[in-house]
Amino acid sequence: MRFKIHSFRHAETIFNNNPSFATLWLEVQNVLASITDQDIINSYNNNTRKSKKSISDDINKLIDERLVNLSWNRQSPIFNASAYRPKGTNHWWTLDFAKDSIAVEVAFNHGEATAWNLIKPVLSSELNHVQKAIQTQAGIIITATDSMKSAGNFDNAAGSYEKFLQYLDPLRNILTVPMIIIGLEAPDTFIINSKTKQVQMINNPSSSISS
Repeated sequence: MRFKIHSFRHAETIFNNNPSFATLWLEVQNVLASITDQDIINSYNNNTRKSKKSISDDINKLIDERLVNLSWNRQSPIFNASAYRPKGTNHWWTLDFAKDSIAVEVAFNHGEATAWNLIKPVLSSELNHVQKAIQTQAGIIITATDSMKSAGNFDNAAGSYEKFLQYLDPLRNILTVPMIIIGLEAPDTFIINSKTKQVQMINNPSSSISS
């Protein structure tokens, strides 16, 4: 996948030059770059869920598989107290992924969660009155650009890279740790047809690929 990045609080400079971050940052970039259009198409077509409409679940799954394969911890609790541990589908107090000094959030959820997605890496990095289960130092947010939302048939209410950038300045006093916002670009070779919910190749609009 192609992606763009926005560096907040000099995160890119810190990540590239500080050994505590450099390898982890490279792992995240390599995972995203390794995901091909064909990987996404295969995952989408192999998904038998009748309600599927976008490639968000497939991108989530591919990122999950490849980060976990590099020993990133998924659904990592931020706090030790049982009241803040995940129960069932409640993952409000967990990070999507964490490894050593970096927290990662993959944010394809509702736009109303944008601020919360930005705040979670801060909670995992700063001291807190609640005993911590993890101590990171910085964060990475992975989300979809507006062009990816359109091409991948994401829900209109989902947050986007562009929306995340709008939140940074108003929340600057709260977002105290370095962060990189990654915006995933639209696939080069296909879209999800919003009517048929099938893969449609860009070079041949009349063609579709279904499982």
